Order: sequence, then C-alpha cells, then structure tokens
Amino acid sequence: MSRVLDMRTTVDITPEQRARLMELAARRGEKGYSKLVRQALDAYLRSQAGEEEKRRRALMLKGALDSREAERLRAATCEIRESWR
Repeated sequence: MSRVLDMRTTVDITPEQRARLMELAARRGEKGYSKLVRQALDAYLRSQAGEEEKRRRALMLKGALDSREAERLRAATCEIRESWR
C-alpha cells in the first residue's frame, strides 16, 4: 500500500487509550501508533460496509409479510425482548 497520499489529522483520545496504543505499538516494535489507528479505521470501515449491506437487504424485504404474519413477528419480538429484562 502506497503511503504517498497519507493525511495528517487530529483525533481526541483518552490518556488510557493513548497508553494502550503506545504499549501495543511497542510490543510490535513500532515507534508510534499511527499504523494501529489506520488498521483500526480500516477494520471499522469494512465492518460498516457489511452492516450497510445487511440494512439494504433487510429493507428489500419490506412488504414481504402480510399483516397477520407481521403482527405475529412483532408480538414474538416483543416477547423475546421482555425476556431480556
């Protein structure tokens, strides 16, 4: 991967996050934690792309249930949620 077009930015992190990043970078033999942050951002953005696809596919199902099936599903979902409390 080419590093020619890297962009510097400022991100607010807690002292605890900085300490953990520095510790992890040191264990990897790296001077700083920029690479770790880039890797974390890449992983997060990939996961969000998958979530967006799931949302898109779910929205395609809109109207697939008749009103009786939809009501049964709603009731079952409410019952399950109540059991979590």
